[in-house]
Amino acid sequence: MEQELSGSEHGWWIVSQNGKLWLPKGELPFGLASTWTLQGFKATPIGEWEGATAWLVRHNMTRDMGSVRQIIDQDAGLFQLAGRGIQLAEFYRAHEFCGYCGHTMRVSSKEWACLCDHCHERYYPQIAPCIIVAIRRGDEILLAQHTRHRGGIYTVLAGFVEVGETLEQTVAREVMEETRVKVKNVRYVTSQPWPFPHSLMMAFMAEYDGGDITPDHSEILDAGWYRYDALPLLPPPGTVARRLIEDTVALCRADQGPTEQGPTDRDADNTML
Repeated sequence: MEQELSGSEHGWWIVSQNGKLWLPKGELPFGLASTWTLQGFKATPIGEWEGATAWLVRHNMTRDMGSVRQIIDQDAGLFQLAGRGIQLAEFYRAHEFCGYCGHTMRVSSKEWACLCDHCHERYYPQIAPCIIVAIRRGDEILLAQHTRHRGGIYTVLAGFVEVGETLEQTVAREVMEETRVKVKNVRYVTSQPWPFPHSLMMAFMAEYDGGDITPDHSEILDAGWYRYDALPLLPPPGTVARRLIEDTVALCRADQGPTEQGPTDRDADNTML
């Protein structure tokens, strides 16, 4: 329930507008609302972290507004809460008016939804499902440098689910479209909320089933097979991409036996998948 802040409220402050997050001193603000001069603003509790309330304040602070990627290396739970706040702020901003009748909408006091009192339509935040997959060929893993990445990092393949597809079909299609490689034995691993802008990343592992790598240069700058102990620059820890790579390395090491050395990859300084 949204309320006006008196200044005595305490917790984590997720101040967001236009997809940006307020990060004074490069960190998510914590403490009393008055400490951060937030009294008089309207705020909504959206969760808890380490016993303290996480508050969403929909406002542009003009200064120190940055990307939630800047805190991706913090605890996963706090990053997830910040991502939730950003997505909710964007949802409310995009649903000020009803898409059916054009009348002004109001925020529900009971759930994350926007309500139209004129035509009685109800809107919920939409989540875009996408897949991310690590592909193994013997003691090698397929890694690619994407056009949207900075710093020369290499990572696994990913893409959005299309209408009428299963997740496994998406894996096969995306891998084929981006590299012309066929896969088999697709296995689910884990998932990660990914607020760029409103995705749920579902992670898989798969095995090589044929084809030569031919990158789709509209999305992929470079792609290749890399031996598990001679990896290029990788995504940072804390991302589901890094977990998939590390899980694949662990499988390769196990198959090679206990005398093998670990991987010699280099961590990425940037925070892109």
